[in-house]
Amino acid sequence: MTATLADVAARARVSPATVSRVLNGNYPVAAATRERVLRAVDELDYVLNGPASSLAAATSDLVGILVNDIADPFFGIMAGAAQSEIGGGPGAREKLAVVCNTGGSPERELTYLTLLQRQRAAAVILTGGALEDPEHAAAVAAKLGRLAEAGSRIVLCGRPPLVPSGSGSGTGVRPAGPVAATLTFDNRGGSRRLTEHLLALGHRRIGYVAGPEERTTTRHRVEGHLAALADAGVAPGPLVHGSYDRRSGYDATVELLRLDPSLTAVVAANDTVALGACAALRDRGLSIPDDVSVAGFDDLPFSTDAVPALTTVRLPLYEAGARAGRLAMGKEPVPPGGIATVHGELMVRGSTGRTRA
Repeated sequence: MTATLADVAARARVSPATVSRVLNGNYPVAAATRERVLRAVDELDYVLNGPASSLAAATSDLVGILVNDIADPFFGIMAGAAQSEIGGGPGAREKLAVVCNTGGSPERELTYLTLLQRQRAAAVILTGGALEDPEHAAAVAAKLGRLAEAGSRIVLCGRPPLVPSGSGSGTGVRPAGPVAATLTFDNRGGSRRLTEHLLALGHRRIGYVAGPEERTTTRHRVEGHLAALADAGVAPGPLVHGSYDRRSGYDATVELLRLDPSLTAVVAANDTVALGACAALRDRGLSIPDDVSVAGFDDLPFSTDAVPALTTVRLPLYEAGARAGRLAMGKEPVPPGGIATVHGELMVRGSTGRTRA
């Protein structure tokens, strides 16, 4: 039986008028109430009826770009590049790109996907690593399936591909509708090359400041680091998890030095974390790279301006974001198999040097 507006209202414990306000977005509604209504809409698989139903198969001029943290240059660069490619072009209708900042919240990610579905988004671009939680992955896959079935193009940028569950890889189930394309970063390979560089400089006591444990990007970068150590027959040094920010890099490096004061190198989850690591080392009277080498990841714009400049892995964030925008707009052919791996480049700079230990 098809769900009605009244069914959604009953499930969410609100009035039908409140449901309409949430779905139409034309009246302020408390955040908790909006979340409850959208959850009920999903649970009942409610579809607008009446005059709106005739528009259900058509897409709007809206394109959603989901990011974890718009203040993080990693996401800002990709979102800006994607937006630069989202437009009408000669003879085509203009598109409106909307950046949806999830703050790393899985609940907000699902809410934004629901809202974009209700707005019949022409395309949705999801950036950055995915949450490693099977239940959340399945929920995201289901929402992407509904979007795709309604005609939205789906592009994953910097995320692992969605694959069938039970295959031993990926983070979820392939949605019912097609994902237009997946641009996945080679985080394992880049991390491996970074650690191999430190090993070639003679480092054997290497600490690692990792990102959040529940993120695919974190796991893949740690795996590349550990694989390089294993191939060289070097025992892993201490590892501390934290957020992808400067404060986390500072605090984690303090903890690394407590765990092993004889460290000669620190590998950071990204360049922002690396800046925090450098600050912690300097505050303890240690010189970079004479006493301790430091390496980051991503090659964010400030990396070359750090003193000394950061050794890092350059991910072509702008190029990947722009390509995601073109794929979302159908301006570029989908790569073979729908998946393209984006490789990073090792950038050796002054923050790493030969160990004196």
